Amino acid sequence: MKKIRLIEVKSELGAGTRGASLGVDALKIACLNKHSDYFKRFNTIEVPNLNDVLFEKNLFPHAKYIDSVLQTYKRISNTVEQTLGLGMFPLLLAGDHSNAGGTIAGIKAAYPDKTLGVIWVDAHADIHSPYTTPSGNMHGMPLAASLAEDNKDCKVNDVDSETLFFWEALKKVGTDKPKIRHEHIVYIVTRSYEKPEVYLFDKHNIKNFTYPEVIAKGIEQVAEEALHRLRECDIIYVSFDVDSLDSKFSKGTGTPVEVGLNVDQAKQLCYHLVSDPKVVCFEMVEINPTLDAENTMAQNAFDILEYTTEAIQNRLAQEAQTAPTA
Repeated sequence: MKKIRLIEVKSELGAGTRGASLGVDALKIACLNKHSDYFKRFNTIEVPNLNDVLFEKNLFPHAKYIDSVLQTYKRISNTVEQTLGLGMFPLLLAGDHSNAGGTIAGIKAAYPDKTLGVIWVDAHADIHSPYTTPSGNMHGMPLAASLAEDNKDCKVNDVDSETLFFWEALKKVGTDKPKIRHEHIVYIVTRSYEKPEVYLFDKHNIKNFTYPEVIAKGIEQVAEEALHRLRECDIIYVSFDVDSLDSKFSKGTGTPVEVGLNVDQAKQLCYHLVSDPKVVCFEMVEINPTLDAENTMAQNAFDILEYTTEAIQNRLAQEAQTAPTA
């Protein structure tokens, strides 16, 4: 049977607020408080981070610390590619959401000939480029990097040549070609975005299951529809940002947004998604205990993580039972 490998990525270079690097340790504290042996059950590897550069002056106003983000992308990509190459299921626990760009690169490096779909469970669209970003924070750009999408039609920033050098390099981590296509992204409960992102939604008919739609249809149907929209994809990556939760449950994250999932809805959603045999990777991001009280977000996130992991294990066990013997 395939085994799950936990990949810890404590990089927070892409966030606008410090503290996401502590998210993995906050999950471990929640695990201990619950008297769970979760972190003893799995093979674990930590990707070295470059967070020390945050003490240095940022030189790239429209893509903050992009030179170090590039190196982080490469490290994550190599680790994910190796994990998949070993026949293991990569489950990433990461700092800020910029790290997802490295994860997508690694999946595509491992499966260069397969069509990759992405289910993005997040309050934010994260499809900005240096040309359109209002903040320069790289956690708003991983999908654009994966798409090799500049969105110059909506340009608001004049980007210097050095930033563009690193941006072009970022697009090519894992493979020189775009790793995903716009029509192979599905958003769930995304509710905070800017005009350049809406432009791409409309131009490419990118689906976002809004929170009212989730309530009207129910979690199971939304999960089924999301997977159905990616029926032409060979493999799927699920990325779960904890700010997809309503801000009542998500104080411990850098950019909380009202009107989102509750904890049980998130558990059910992730459970249904990762139970699909096409899902080859799951990632959880943006837990920031410095913004929280009594580690509430990490406790909620750990409940979601345990429940989701159980679904992955059940699926892998079923696949092992039905696999043909040599």
